[in-house]
Amino acid sequence: MRCTIGTGESMHFEGRRRATQMPNLTPLIDAVFLLLVFFMLTSHFVREEALNIDLPVAESGEATGEDDQLEVIINAQGRFLMNDHVVDPEALEATLRRALEQRENRVVRIRGDRGADLGSAVKVLDTARKAGAEAVDIVTETK
Repeated sequence: MRCTIGTGESMHFEGRRRATQMPNLTPLIDAVFLLLVFFMLTSHFVREEALNIDLPVAESGEATGEDDQLEVIINAQGRFLMNDHVVDPEALEATLRRALEQRENRVVRIRGDRGADLGSAVKVLDTARKAGAEAVDIVTETK
């Protein structure tokens, strides 16, 4: 393209060069995929939402701050769960004994639905003591 300016001089302008190469998006796609996998593997799933446990409320409760305790969950139907697996009531003592033997902290938490039978909670308390638990805590929500 040629342009003439009023003094008789002419200037040459080059037209836009079209990029003949597309940028390589493979490293970007790889990085995004790796980030997606990382967040999927490290995401935290809330137990209460997964198991739908409605905890009882207590005004005098304290936060323990320890997350490595062994936990037995009693759902509203009276089923026992450990590590998100249903445990047969007859096998509860043996399961607790094996789990407590592998731990330095021998405290068992009971996380029970407020609609759970009191007999189920007493069974877990009694079974935990027989299995060798040093202490048994009951998890509640505070007001």
